[in-house]
Amino acid sequence: MENSLDKFRILVVDDEEDICEILQYNLQQAGYIVETASGSEEALYKIKNSYHLLLLDIMMGGISGLKLAQLLREDYKSNIPIIFISALGSEADVLKGFDKGGDDYISKPFSVKEVLARVNAVLARCYGTNANGVAAIAGNVVGAGQKEESDNVFVHKNLRIEYDNKRVFVDGLEVVLTKKENEILILMARTPNKIFSREDILMQVWKEESFVLDRTVDVHIARLRKKIGKCGDWIVNRSGYGYSLHI
Repeated sequence: MENSLDKFRILVVDDEEDICEILQYNLQQAGYIVETASGSEEALYKIKNSYHLLLLDIMMGGISGLKLAQLLREDYKSNIPIIFISALGSEADVLKGFDKGGDDYISKPFSVKEVLARVNAVLARCYGTNANGVAAIAGNVVGAGQKEESDNVFVHKNLRIEYDNKRVFVDGLEVVLTKKENEILILMARTPNKIFSREDILMQVWKEESFVLDRTVDVHIARLRKKIGKCGDWIVNRSGYGYSLHI
């Protein structure tokens, strides 16, 4: 498939016609080539045309979005990026989406701007180039001799974390993280090479929230690693001890 900026193809899969029309219109306005499918069965037929990204509803008649994602990953051996867009918005639902092979998860009702930002970020991350609408962030790549305020900004090679603004950049491109992913990354970046146990991370990121399992930390860190690309290799799991940002 061609990866030039005007050749990114997206398939929107949702049994609500209005949702398909809204997403198709706005993504086309952003410069993408967009097609729609009203269910998983139609999507399976269309996927042979090759797409760079699926925007996938979960609750549909027939084959659910989760089942479709599982089929694509396990039976079809497809690595196509998947963003779930669903009215199911609990933490358990989100984690299930990632467990089934999702690359991102957006809860309904959604903001069109958020959808565009997440589409841009996923395409840029997965295809290693600026996707439609993703511009390099001028002034956010630290050059030789450029001084940074260490209390407010962390910079290591091509990774930049702005603590106060809660923004993360890789190769000058902003990466869209969830609140918890951002807080985990900031926690480790403030004291690089320090090992944080799962209990440490739960206490400092989830604080007083109830019914949060150790497994939740592992899932969030797996998603974080994936989103920041090669920089994710710096997040190291010390077996039996915990995680650290090893630089």
